[in-house]
Amino acid sequence: MILKKSIWLNAALSCFITCALPIFTPNRAVSAERLKLSFGIVERSISVDSLENYAKTGQVNDELATYFKYVPKENRGELREALLAPIPLNSVEVSQFLYSPIGEKLLETLSQIVQSEFRNRGQTNRNKFRRGSGFYGTRSALILAARKKNNFNIINILRKFPSQTISIDLFRSLEIGLRARNIVNRTQKAVALINEKSLNKANNQTVSNSTTSNALRKGNFTYQKDSVTLTDVRRIRSFPLDIYLPRTNKPSPIIVISHGLGSDRSSFAYLAEYLASRGFVVAVPEHPGSNAQQLQALLGGIAGEVTEPREFVDRPLDVKYVLDHLERLSNSDAAYKGRLNMEQVGVIGQSFGGYTALALAGAEINFPRLQENCPVDENTLNVSLLLQCQALNLPKIDYKLSDPRIKAAVAINPVVSSVYGKENFSKINIPVMIVAGTADTVAPAYPEQIIPFTWLTNPNKYLVLMNGGTHFSAIAESPNSSIPVPSQVIGPSPNLARDYTNYLALAMFKTYVTNNSAFRSYLNANYINSLGQGDLFLRVVNELSSDNLR
Repeated sequence: MILKKSIWLNAALSCFITCALPIFTPNRAVSAERLKLSFGIVERSISVDSLENYAKTGQVNDELATYFKYVPKENRGELREALLAPIPLNSVEVSQFLYSPIGEKLLETLSQIVQSEFRNRGQTNRNKFRRGSGFYGTRSALILAARKKNNFNIINILRKFPSQTISIDLFRSLEIGLRARNIVNRTQKAVALINEKSLNKANNQTVSNSTTSNALRKGNFTYQKDSVTLTDVRRIRSFPLDIYLPRTNKPSPIIVISHGLGSDRSSFAYLAEYLASRGFVVAVPEHPGSNAQQLQALLGGIAGEVTEPREFVDRPLDVKYVLDHLERLSNSDAAYKGRLNMEQVGVIGQSFGGYTALALAGAEINFPRLQENCPVDENTLNVSLLLQCQALNLPKIDYKLSDPRIKAAVAINPVVSSVYGKENFSKINIPVMIVAGTADTVAPAYPEQIIPFTWLTNPNKYLVLMNGGTHFSAIAESPNSSIPVPSQVIGPSPNLARDYTNYLALAMFKTYVTNNSAFRSYLNANYINSLGQGDLFLRVVNELSSDNLR
């Protein structure tokens, strides 16, 4: 597995800008002219002009030459690209995000490194964190730079900083860098171990290429797609639902797909179509408080949060309500009567949808663990904790989110480490598959999927590594998306990643939802390992202990 620095850099920048930005305007018409790099009592400075000239021409002047001795030649092109890469957001969208609680938390972290020349001025927020000039200066610079259409990039953000000098604390940068390196090293060690165990597990039998290639193709069932709007009166909540219904008179198994934060029901339409062609009824709800429309509402100034804490409860309840609706259709609607097998139900979700799938599978919100881990450490590099800690604002009661109708669950890039913790994640007692992307910087594989997998106690469990996969690999681009995701953030071969997602869902649900023993071998290491191609490949294990990872 190769964790490319450019992927980590671009993903971190993208997450900060697109998941984090009223407008703060400085009183003085001042803009940054120099970057001052400090390490203890040692200070050096670089002019913004020199950086901009390098970004535009590639020329390294005498001022930069001293520093560029420490920059590998192979990384210099990436630096030039990053300095001028356009960020596809406007000032209103940036402002709305940076004034949200998650946006402010990201600013607090960044301001530990970036300061203006007025370092000692600041305010203390409700979490006793002192917000200095770096916090407000960075927010101001981001908002002002975004006002210039098609010219929102790092150079112009530096130009808009409201002081002549921007101070960069290299000591704090080094601390965070060392923490990042520690996480990367742990992840690489764990991934190498899992890859090795998977290869050792695979026997020497030859796998028929026709078997796996057939599983990657769509099936022979045609299907109809029905779109409805459901209203749960008890929760005063309405949401759209797409139902893919295979054309057959026999009762068909049912799969529910739960999208992630900022996505919608089109994000996994490819998976719904594939599973329907394989004979599954597929229900795809859209969670209104955490979908693409909610993100657009935030960026448009209509909503004040990326998502409300209540979504941790409402999402699983949405799926329960969908299953209740399907039961009613099966009993009373002529078009559905006799065509739904309510005894064979599975769920699959990605990111926040992965959390949703696991809640339905039996995991429970762990308030003591959240209280221990929240608020998030200002040095954390696990962005998903900012979302998970939102759950701490819920009333501390037992929400009973599991559903006995669910026979198997698949969670792709789930966020689970703090919101469930070991104590409550181990309560899952149905077959479960966890899919992790080794280059995921939003819900990092090591703390969010690999370690939690070791907490599972039921025997029918699978950890699948998508080597080279990111948090966005399995998500199809939505026609409703207002913010395009850069290709570097999506990662390599997204079409192949979606083929893998189709295969894994089919193998898991055929085996454990329809109890078709012929598909059990599709979950074996030799079959899954044979799917590997180029820089995006799969490995699977069904046993892993925390002792292995030490």
